[in-house]
Amino acid sequence: MESKIRVLIADDHALMRQGLKQIIELEDDIEVVGLAVDGEDTIKKAQQLHPHIILLDINMPNMNGIQALRRLKDIGTDSKIIMLTIHEDREYLFETINIGASGYVLKDAESASLIKAIRDVFTGHSYIHPSLASALVKEYNKKESDTYKKDKLTRREYEVLGLIAEGKNNREIAQDLFISEKTVKNHVSNIFKKIDVNDRTQAAIYAYKHNIKKI
Repeated sequence: MESKIRVLIADDHALMRQGLKQIIELEDDIEVVGLAVDGEDTIKKAQQLHPHIILLDINMPNMNGIQALRRLKDIGTDSKIIMLTIHEDREYLFETINIGASGYVLKDAESASLIKAIRDVFTGHSYIHPSLASALVKEYNKKESDTYKKDKLTRREYEVLGLIAEGKNNREIAQDLFISEKTVKNHVSNIFKKIDVNDRTQAAIYAYKHNIKKI
């Protein structure tokens, strides 16, 4: 039997923590291994419990979610991080993308969205709540220079970027394009350099912005 997806919930509101815990534990393949009440508690429990996924609230005392995310990345945690946000937090989302968050879920989203986010991020994909995608693209437009880099990509790189935007991992891209995973990895590295991004989430947002899809 495969091990369950281990989740740490970090939120300073007890009702939110318990509500999320109850929703998650209805799923047979996911378990909550810990609850954290603030940023400092999150760092400590992440190091103790080694969860696969951390659900991280942005607004918390004693080190907020953004500070906690940066600290977790600095210490090299293997946990993947999904930010829990409210609509008013959208201004912070671009910053958390740059730091390395893998997903974004609204606190008032349906439970199915939360579960999908956990599973997608666990399997190496990114998850951006649909209602936040347009806000992220808008923010990306403000941050990026006017230089349009798409033309620098080869046709194959353009195809690979389109598949990254669909949430596919290197193995899936290799199968779709009938090339080796090593070749895909090289293409991904070249794409990141050409469009000046650091990870797949940023690349996907770039693709959304420029309407890049699989050819």
